[in-house]
Amino acid sequence: MTATLSEQEIVRREKLGELRELGIDPYPAPLFEITHTAKQIKEEFSEATADQFKAVSFAGRIMSVRDMGKANFAVLQDHTGRIQIYIKRDDICPDEDKTLYNTVWKKLLDIGDIIGVKGYGFITKTGETSIHVESFTILTKSLHPMPVTKEKDGEVFDAVTDLEFKYRQRYADLIVNPSVRDVFTKITKMKNAIRTFLNERGALEVDTPVLQTIPGGALAKPFITHHNALDMPLYLRIANELYLKRLIVGGFEWVYEFSRNFRNEGMDRTHNPEFTILEFYVAYKDYLWMMDTTEQMLERTAIATNGVTTTTINDVTVDFKAPYKRISIYDAIKEHTGIDISEMDEDGLRGACKQLHIEVDASMGKGKLVDEIFGGKCEKHYIQPTFIIDYPVEMSPLTKKHRSKPGLVERFELIINGKEIANAYSELNDPLEQRDRFEEQVKLMERGDEEAMFIDYDFLRALEYGMPPTAGIGFGIERLAMLLTGQVSIQDVLFFPQMRAEKI
Repeated sequence: MTATLSEQEIVRREKLGELRELGIDPYPAPLFEITHTAKQIKEEFSEATADQFKAVSFAGRIMSVRDMGKANFAVLQDHTGRIQIYIKRDDICPDEDKTLYNTVWKKLLDIGDIIGVKGYGFITKTGETSIHVESFTILTKSLHPMPVTKEKDGEVFDAVTDLEFKYRQRYADLIVNPSVRDVFTKITKMKNAIRTFLNERGALEVDTPVLQTIPGGALAKPFITHHNALDMPLYLRIANELYLKRLIVGGFEWVYEFSRNFRNEGMDRTHNPEFTILEFYVAYKDYLWMMDTTEQMLERTAIATNGVTTTTINDVTVDFKAPYKRISIYDAIKEHTGIDISEMDEDGLRGACKQLHIEVDASMGKGKLVDEIFGGKCEKHYIQPTFIIDYPVEMSPLTKKHRSKPGLVERFELIINGKEIANAYSELNDPLEQRDRFEEQVKLMERGDEEAMFIDYDFLRALEYGMPPTAGIGFGIERLAMLLTGQVSIQDVLFFPQMRAEKI
């Protein structure tokens, strides 16, 4: 990638050369001993604790400089926040040679450079905790100018609001917007809380293949690639479900995986073609147990992430405190459309879609039609966590038939803020019925449904060995992260969202 250098970039490269001419390495060996963080100094320094801050060694990026002639104030930023430093010419250049201050500090350093400083903590006359610098070391020379920022009342605002910049140059966005780093820190807390919840209950974290010969476990259009050594087509996984079930067959009782999945479908504020699913499967449990467990896990995760069970998105407050409402998909559709579709065949459902002004096509079977009605007319109304339960069998090719309601399966979707967050079943473990369900999917594929499932013969063979009664669930991690961090776009909870190739 080549591009014409800007005037500022040319100047910074000239400064780089001058530093080297002075015998200063702008990119020295990485070891720099750090004794304190910005947050630690600002929160813990006082007159009573001053002795603990007599020998401060700190490293950070230069974010601003106030030139006062023979002394400067500057702001450095590390991973915990920002802190002011005070640097005086005669402190760092006690001898006659003032080159380090007059030339290096005042002329050859720029906003964005990373430096290490040694000194002591103190409080300025205006009451700001700062570091009085006695020596400094250049650790990294920045060759690209920083995005312009402004600060007000202690908060830093990005003057560059272009989403193209934010998502393509996330590294710069993270530097100038501390709130963005806070979002991703919360996401890590969220994932850690989920892992802790599962691990404490004896679940085993596992890894399953990303490259698969059969893109199974979900209704989705896959990405296709080619394995050169084996000279065969492979698919990037759309789900890890069938491999995790194989492990249940093999004797593990509770397994889970944070699975990076790929679906060659549309992109919008809640969809990205590359995303993370948490799936877990538990032997000898059912979807009723799974609803109870899901409530417990999400309530605890919300508290671990935010300190409370509530979160706010676009001025809407969502409460993760258990228990959650439960309603069947047919009752939900009747409630929001006034139409009872529970006894309708495919032709009847097409008529209902026409009545409701929902566009459908010839490739859609009964399950897809019901899904279109619920997604178009009902889903948006469920803001607080709600379990939509008891789906028609045509919508759920991997799910056990309902124990008391003919034509339905034991499945639920968790809807929060109008979007699906989780999908769960009492898993189908009858290999002969599973084969019949797969064959129905092949018929849909022949009608043109690009999201219909392939037949996974090896999975059928695994079921023939015998899989115990099992409950399984999949969570959309990015969608959950959006909720718990108050973000309205999935791109804001992905470090590097998918984008078109950059034009240079």
